[in-house]
Amino acid sequence: MIDLAQALRAALRQIVNLDPELIQIVALSLKVTLSAVAIATIIGFAVGGMLAVYRFPGRGALAAIINASMGLPPVVAGLFVYLFLSNAGPLGVLQLLYTPQAMIIAQVILVTPIIAALTRQTCEDLFEEYREQLRSLGASSSSIVTTLLWDGRYRLVTAVLAGFGRAIAEVGAVMIVGGNIDHVTRTMTTAIALETSKGNIDLALALGIILLAIALTINMALMGIRRLASNFAYA
Repeated sequence: MIDLAQALRAALRQIVNLDPELIQIVALSLKVTLSAVAIATIIGFAVGGMLAVYRFPGRGALAAIINASMGLPPVVAGLFVYLFLSNAGPLGVLQLLYTPQAMIIAQVILVTPIIAALTRQTCEDLFEEYREQLRSLGASSSSIVTTLLWDGRYRLVTAVLAGFGRAIAEVGAVMIVGGNIDHVTRTMTTAIALETSKGNIDLALALGIILLAIALTINMALMGIRRLASNFAYA
């Protein structure tokens, strides 16, 4: 029988003592997630801004695909990336399967639609408000996109943090393309699943506490940014 109190004490001890294995897993998780979110942010801002301002054939279909992709099951994303990166796949020559790079690709696929959809909505709302003013100044479409992204920066940070929250908690896709290899591709979520199945509750609990702390920090940051944006709106 598991002694939860003892396991919790052992988990907290690992966190306080900065257990090397614990730190390695957390560091890799943050490296993969931050890299994926940075790439997804660049793509998402560009696509979302373009959909808000530009008018072109297939715009509605592209927006619908992005919105639908927000609910893409992680295991499906992982499967597609696996098929592309496997030895039999078109990108197999790159030998990226079971590496942190493969995990980053999978997370980019999951996070980009979230950031793109939220960016499009934010930019569309702002465009409706400032359309006449921007057009009267003779601004080009690309300049309008840049202006809207800057004006909506506080709301867009919320989109980025939402994407980070999705990525840091992801387990299915990174398990498929990363393989959960010790000291190579083991992240917090995959390690929690593995260590729990092995009965190593101490490490799983320590990682769970850190993951919850990160999630709480993200929520607090979201609240702070929304409050800041509201203050600027009424200033």
